[in-house]
Amino acid sequence: MPNLATALREEIRRLARKELREQVGATVKAAAQHRRDLAELKRQVRRLERSVAFLERQERRRLGQKPPAETAEGVRFSAKGVRAHRQRLGLSAKNYGRLVGVSGLTVYHWEAGRSRPRAQQLAALVAVRGLGKREAMKRLALLDR
Repeated sequence: MPNLATALREEIRRLARKELREQVGATVKAAAQHRRDLAELKRQVRRLERSVAFLERQERRRLGQKPPAETAEGVRFSAKGVRAHRQRLGLSAKNYGRLVGVSGLTVYHWEAGRSRPRAQQLAALVAVRGLGKREAMKRLALLDR
């Protein structure tokens, strides 16, 4: 009798393993496919991060270039206009100055009418004049990096 019980137990164990292998096989294949998909997504994220870093460097380099002084020809300067635009953007004089490429104190002097911008600074003001609030914030964020 012990042989029959042992044989029966072994057969049940074999059939159970076979059933388990069939049921788990699909899960194992799915898990392997998920790992491959994750690896591909990680590679894609790395490529996109490199691309974004490259574009940010290009944009910072572009922002660092001074606009030509010829763009300021025929443009009038108004202290009230500078103050109004700075307040419309919701920026401090320091941050507005960073956008233009001057110090915050210089912006205060312009707004108070104590001084006037030079031709190069006026060209930078003209370049900043058309910015909206979102674009100004983006540029400041790029300058922070």
